[in-house]
Amino acid sequence: MSRIASIETHHYRIPLPVVLSDSTHGEMSHSGLIVARLRDAGGREGVGYTYTVNDIGSRAIRALVEHDLAPVLVGEDARDIDRLWERMWWHVHFCGRGGPAAFAMAAVDIALWDLEGKRRGEPLWRLLGGHRREVPAYAGGIDLYFTLDALREQTRGFLDRGFGAIKMKVGRNRLSEDVERVAAIRELVGPDFPLMVDANMRWRVHEAIAAALALAPFELVWLEEPIIPDDVNGLARVAVEGGLPIAAGENLHTVYEFEETITRGRVSFPEPDAATLGGITPWLRVARLAEARNLPVTSHGIHDIHVHLLGAVPNGSWLEFHGFGLERFLAEPLRLENGRAVAPDRPGHGVELDFDTLAAHAA
Repeated sequence: MSRIASIETHHYRIPLPVVLSDSTHGEMSHSGLIVARLRDAGGREGVGYTYTVNDIGSRAIRALVEHDLAPVLVGEDARDIDRLWERMWWHVHFCGRGGPAAFAMAAVDIALWDLEGKRRGEPLWRLLGGHRREVPAYAGGIDLYFTLDALREQTRGFLDRGFGAIKMKVGRNRLSEDVERVAAIRELVGPDFPLMVDANMRWRVHEAIAAALALAPFELVWLEEPIIPDDVNGLARVAVEGGLPIAAGENLHTVYEFEETITRGRVSFPEPDAATLGGITPWLRVARLAEARNLPVTSHGIHDIHVHLLGAVPNGSWLEFHGFGLERFLAEPLRLENGRAVAPDRPGHGVELDFDTLAAHAA
């Protein structure tokens, strides 16, 4: 009854409520949503999903699931999640090792874990470790090209919603503009409020060091992705010479890349994204790598899944809270109480997509 009977895929082009912006992707008006619906022989269904910025690459990801992953998984025992992850990894290894293959594997792996949680009658946060149901959450602003007035208005909205921490974008054309904007938000939220900044790989090493030194007076929790993820030695230089804690990892797509970034890159907050890393299975491996080095682990994107993962592990820290407009299509959006996200207690991940409403955005 636990054999995989079918894997069905869907692709949606989701319009964002507000046009978002950062230093790498520019303006973002849509996100791509790729969903894998996995059913076992007993009729149970597990749902997994991943996403893309501006829907770029979504068709390739869906094709990988349909044509390359599903054929090697149907008929297998859905309980053997680690083994099935390895099977997917090696099946697409020659053209994969990250990129669209990691995104495709993520949708399937998340569906497998959802199915396992439903089979056992347990929510994922408990099934995977059960350290806590509530995790501290920060509002992830994607706001680089907002006017200063719009940035202040957004910040007040985050505070009104009860967020206990906020992240804003940096990486404007002039460093003085970043300093002005961070100073304005620091003044608005007060001296002890947790504030993070995210450069989205905007700078070269010397620029990132200069930016870190200029932003140091604002007592930031972290500076995120100051440079490209490929320059691990440069990342270490920014951490040491810039003096700010560094968060990075949303653009890493293998556990091996995380090991290099953690051990050589001097990252203080490893930031795996289950939707882009290959799913929950490798996310947990990264969390264990971080724990072994006495580091906290944070998250990027898909907060409805990551609330379970950060709650499951002993070194879980901040949950990034932004859903790229997905909350409009959920039966029960993630709940926030006193600045903490509360993982649902429903079996599996508890994310119930409204496929009837999503159908209007089918790609």
